[in-house]
Amino acid sequence: MFSSRSFALALAVLAGAALSAPAQESSSTAAFSVPTYAGNLLADASAGSQQQPSQQGEAQQAPANPNQGSQSVQERIRQRRAARRAQAIKDVYSHLYEGYVGMGYMRFVPGPNQQRTTMYAWNAEFTRYYSERFGVTLDGRGNYGTAYVGINPYNQTRPSIAFYSGMLGPTYRFLLHPRYSVSGRAMAGYAHSDFSGDTNGFGTQNLGLYPDGGTYSASVSIAGEYNLSNNLGLRLAPEYDFTGFGSTLQASRGFTGGFVFRFGKQQ
Repeated sequence: MFSSRSFALALAVLAGAALSAPAQESSSTAAFSVPTYAGNLLADASAGSQQQPSQQGEAQQAPANPNQGSQSVQERIRQRRAARRAQAIKDVYSHLYEGYVGMGYMRFVPGPNQQRTTMYAWNAEFTRYYSERFGVTLDGRGNYGTAYVGINPYNQTRPSIAFYSGMLGPTYRFLLHPRYSVSGRAMAGYAHSDFSGDTNGFGTQNLGLYPDGGTYSASVSIAGEYNLSNNLGLRLAPEYDFTGFGSTLQASRGFTGGFVFRFGKQQ
């Protein structure tokens, strides 16, 4: 009897242990699996929240037009260059006054039937500018040469001749650059001749020269200037000169060249 009861009690204890073991395993599995799954969800959510702002930032930083950045930089560079060039032009050509001294050369007909002779000149000018481009020029010059009048009974074959002129007219710069400029000019005024001074009293008519006297004088020219500094430049100006000695028209080609001095400032 004791042994059978003891055996039955042992079976009951074993059966209870067998039933309680699966319940403990399921509870422990649930206790450990639920936190692991929740941790995975939290990690995924955190990663998603971190990726979303970075993607938005990259989307905001990426320009709509890939060439927009380079074009804006090039435009700023172009504007700075244009501003520097405009300032350099203003520094050179905003002077109020301009003085000029130089020399001249022309081929001049001294008489109605004479061949052309070379005339050399001194030349001085003063220009008042009213803008960077427009000014009014006062010009004075003296022209000197030797006329070949041929064989004559007076033994005067090469008398020296001269004439002087004063002219006034507008000047306009139509090309401006910090280093150089090109301008046009037209002037008109008065000229007076001294063709008899070296004729030993025989007079101009006997030697075939125009008579001494006064007449009109005019000039048109294109002047190119190279700037050595803001206040100093070199000028070369091919030109046509017109005079009316002897009541005829003399059209003489030549040029002038010399130094330009700028001073004063326009308001």
